[in-house]
Amino acid sequence: MGKLLKFLPMEPRQTDSLRVVFILTFLLTTGLSENDQDLKFCGTWRHSMNHLSLNVNLSQGCQNVSVMANESSLSIEGQITSHCQRSDVIHLNEFGLNSEEESNFCVYWEPLLDQFKLQLRGRNLTLCWPASLGASCCTYLSDGPTEPEAPYGIINGTVRTDVISAKTRRAYKFIGMRVTCKELCEEAKNNHAQVSMNAGRNAQDPCAQSFQVEMKEDFQGINLTSPVTKGASEEPSATVHLPPALKQAAKGTSKAICTFFKNNFPFQEDQKEVWILNDVVEITVENEVITDLPEPIRIDFHHEPIPMNHSRKCVSWDTRKDPLQINWLVDGCETQQKAETHTECLCNHLTYFSVLVQLEPRPVRHLLALTVITSLGCLVSVISCVMLIIILCKKRRFKEPSLPIHLGLATSLALLNLLFFFTGIIANLVKESVCIWVGAGLHYALLSSFSWMGIEIFHTFWLVYMVFSPLPKDIGKLWCLFGFGLPALPVLILVLVGDIYGVREIIPSDDIANPYLMCWMKMNNEAMLAHYVTNITVLVILVSSGLVMLFLVYRKIQSRDEWKQNRVVFLSIWGLSCLFGTTWALNFLDFGPLSDLVPFLFCILNSFQGFLLVLRFFMLERMRKQTDGSSSNSSGSTRQQMLPTQEKS
Repeated sequence: MGKLLKFLPMEPRQTDSLRVVFILTFLLTTGLSENDQDLKFCGTWRHSMNHLSLNVNLSQGCQNVSVMANESSLSIEGQITSHCQRSDVIHLNEFGLNSEEESNFCVYWEPLLDQFKLQLRGRNLTLCWPASLGASCCTYLSDGPTEPEAPYGIINGTVRTDVISAKTRRAYKFIGMRVTCKELCEEAKNNHAQVSMNAGRNAQDPCAQSFQVEMKEDFQGINLTSPVTKGASEEPSATVHLPPALKQAAKGTSKAICTFFKNNFPFQEDQKEVWILNDVVEITVENEVITDLPEPIRIDFHHEPIPMNHSRKCVSWDTRKDPLQINWLVDGCETQQKAETHTECLCNHLTYFSVLVQLEPRPVRHLLALTVITSLGCLVSVISCVMLIIILCKKRRFKEPSLPIHLGLATSLALLNLLFFFTGIIANLVKESVCIWVGAGLHYALLSSFSWMGIEIFHTFWLVYMVFSPLPKDIGKLWCLFGFGLPALPVLILVLVGDIYGVREIIPSDDIANPYLMCWMKMNNEAMLAHYVTNITVLVILVSSGLVMLFLVYRKIQSRDEWKQNRVVFLSIWGLSCLFGTTWALNFLDFGPLSDLVPFLFCILNSFQGFLLVLRFFMLERMRKQTDGSSSNSSGSTRQQMLPTQEKS
């Protein structure tokens, strides 16, 4: 209680006893402790399914804050902030809330950072941006008067882990207490230091520290360093150099403000594959928007060692473009990795800055060697497939049923390897709008190749296993529809959905500042979902069915005379037949001790797949020439080579 009393301003002696009684009553009725400086209120919003909105009305002061809900709107309003003022109506249709009648949400209030956040259906909305320490803070919020039940409103209102009411209430009001921010900050620092010491990790500073710089006419630049956190090393974790060009760009004012944050929690994105360093720096000039500085601002971040398999980039959050959601972008910043524990950022604008650590996908080792192998393999495959297409077109007069299938697979592989060979060049030379269509074309060629591989597997199985059930003569049109037409459907849908295809970065482990660019699927959640639904699902079906059919065919032909006479040839043919599709599954083995070998096998086998297709074709031709009898009625039919002697006669 003494810790709480010291936050109260001095009053005349005659009112001291009344204030002590008030505080005792306040503590006993609310059950607050020293850990309740901030607020975390969660619940479920029961609403209709049409035209939902978020109403925000927050202003400076320390009275109360109300969270209200009805059939169509969720409202947050009150006087609780030190710096922030916001009055806005936000339409929630873009968050997909029209599909259900209940939405989970949480409201977060951090008085030391003057930050107000709303988490709605897993999306974090920043209603008040993190700011420096103010003069007074509104803290120790307590639940106010109880509201009556209603058909629409908030269900299961909870503060931290304590359920306030399981009923549906229209509103929850929380009454605040004004205290001195500096003393509240010291209290929070002591708590954080104790927790960090017990956990064996470095302490995070819950408070932000600001420095105001007066840029006079003869301003020659200045260096600012972050305060040293209690319990941490004596070295400053961040250093900012403001160049003289900042004075020239700031025409309307001469004051620059630099704020150091040592707590990264308020700045984390929704994405789990990235992480922000503990240090975040905000640089502003009063009432000015500064961009395109001729001399960049230099920010040096000193941090814990970052493993080589995780890339790092200097990023900034432009609150003008993304006022609601934290969105870290590399635009306007250059990354220079000085050491394993030192990253230097050169940025040409003012806003929030930090270093983004990419957890997934991890940088690719030996990317240059893999790129050279893949490019060579794609070039050889394109030439091989074109050559095979010419040969097959000349043989079409023999009306061999398998020729259209070989021709379709060769065409799709030629298109796939051709686009893959040029995708890196296109991504670096053209606009992203062109790369969208190239990425869509590459995806179509991949799905088309998978489809023709499946047709090859099915057709070979049918010729061997379904001896007395020949396929219809005009089935070639159905093959073309399945191999060329069906893959276009998901690609067109994804193009219409949007934000699926575009420039994709592949980061090399030896030079993560210069990623390899290609036109393919992006790395956002929608694109990853599309990748798993289309590519991975088709691949699993292709590989599993290929292995099953290969096993069945092996059992069928192992007792035949042709198998005994040409066992090596049969193994080679069926091995290459199984090869189409199964090699793409090598990517699943890229872990542990195989992580260096598998990428090379993957690139070699898949980029040279067109060449292997030609090799398979010529081996079939060789086997045809070695087979006795009935050769005049066939042009290399797989069925003719593998049927029993009595069937061929």
